[in-house]
Amino acid sequence: MFYEQRMTVPDSPAELRAEYDADLRSVIEQHGPDEVAAATDVDRDSLEALLEGDSPALTLTEAAQILALEDGEPDADEIVTIACEHLLLGMSTAVLDVDAIESHIDIDLEAKEIQQKIEQRAPMSLAEFVHIQYVIADGAP
Repeated sequence: MFYEQRMTVPDSPAELRAEYDADLRSVIEQHGPDEVAAATDVDRDSLEALLEGDSPALTLTEAAQILALEDGEPDADEIVTIACEHLLLGMSTAVLDVDAIESHIDIDLEAKEIQQKIEQRAPMSLAEFVHIQYVIADGAP
């Protein structure tokens, strides 16, 4: 699950996102897209896209809402909090600051934006989360 502490990552952010999409797809397959759509803020088209193997634009909160439907998982707000806390912990472990993340990230985010997103002062997309997490885990000893 994307909120767990990562110490290793696959070869690319795209492969990491594919792992997380598979986790989300599993929940949707188990509960059905109608139930997931009714219980989350995720639109039906995005759920169908996940079922078809695509990687739709989702917020971190939307992805957390999907995962929270799984038995034994924390609620969506707690998932987001845990995920962001693990990013901060990973930064400490890898001895990275937001400037270092900015210099290695493959998407257009400035250090200030990265800091705001990690601290949950600005919304974060799942794609942004994946890229930030990838840089942090890839830099971990």
